[in-house]
Amino acid sequence: MAIFRYGLRTLLPPNIRLLSGPGCPVCVTPNRYIDQAIAYVRESHVILTTFGDMMKVPGSSSSLDKERAGGHDVRVVYSTLQALKIAVDNPGRRVIFLGVGFETTSPTVAASMVKAEKEGIDNYLVLCAHKLIPPAMEALVSTPELKVDGFLCPGHVSTIIGSEPYKPIAGNYHIPCVIAGFEPLDILQAVYMLISQVEKGKAEVEIQYRRSVREEGNPRALSLLGEVFEVGDTSWRGLGTIPNSGFKIRKAYGRLDAERNMKVEVEKTKETPGCICGDILRGVKMPQDCRLFKRTCRPENPLGACMVSSEGTCAAYYKYGEI
Repeated sequence: MAIFRYGLRTLLPPNIRLLSGPGCPVCVTPNRYIDQAIAYVRESHVILTTFGDMMKVPGSSSSLDKERAGGHDVRVVYSTLQALKIAVDNPGRRVIFLGVGFETTSPTVAASMVKAEKEGIDNYLVLCAHKLIPPAMEALVSTPELKVDGFLCPGHVSTIIGSEPYKPIAGNYHIPCVIAGFEPLDILQAVYMLISQVEKGKAEVEIQYRRSVREEGNPRALSLLGEVFEVGDTSWRGLGTIPNSGFKIRKAYGRLDAERNMKVEVEKTKETPGCICGDILRGVKMPQDCRLFKRTCRPENPLGACMVSSEGTCAAYYKYGEI
């Protein structure tokens, strides 16, 4: 989105191509998770809490926005602690928070669960769908039709995990990685650093975003993640199930796990006919390749997840054009 907003593509020569990948957590969340959230909120004793970017994501037959319009209790929150307060204020109901996001937001969810456990808040639950970026990057380089020469690694994720998790990509696949910030000069400098590595035949992990990212990451956040979550296989839209690419709630915090404690019937999952969001997330197709793009799929009526979030590739192409 920053590349589009600042028109950085117009500053680069035609032999440098920037591809958008699975960098939007809302976009990579599969339909079944949305369907499961909808099944929960249809239970009369449930309050569903979520960040706002999940509201319009289409599931198989509905969305959280439509469910709220239909009278179900879906509430947009701005922090996990706000969701926790809703649980405290409504002791007779179960409050479920949608745990969607990468390593950036996972520690805040873990913190809310630790707080709930310490304070004995027994009606707060998390439906966990947190995902890890490095395993998805490895899945991308294993995609035969995708030829990647280098990765611009996300600065916000790297603030938490540091640079170490990217080293297998550079070492095993000989693909350079540069951790970049989000300002125009950050991105341009990171692109230059990548090109320099490619031209020299190197494949290393460099940090451009030095003002925020350390090699070791954030030890306190990582400790919190390790206490609450364990790594396991998880499903990504467009990429399928990737081994060890997501967080699962540990047994020690099992009573806060919505999936473990609340069984609901989830409708049969289906995708929007004609939507190629999965191919766009893998970088093998562009939004303009989709017959729905700008025709029936627009931000006010998104048919695919890539058009919903402000971080989505289709939303970026729609708002800023093809520059």
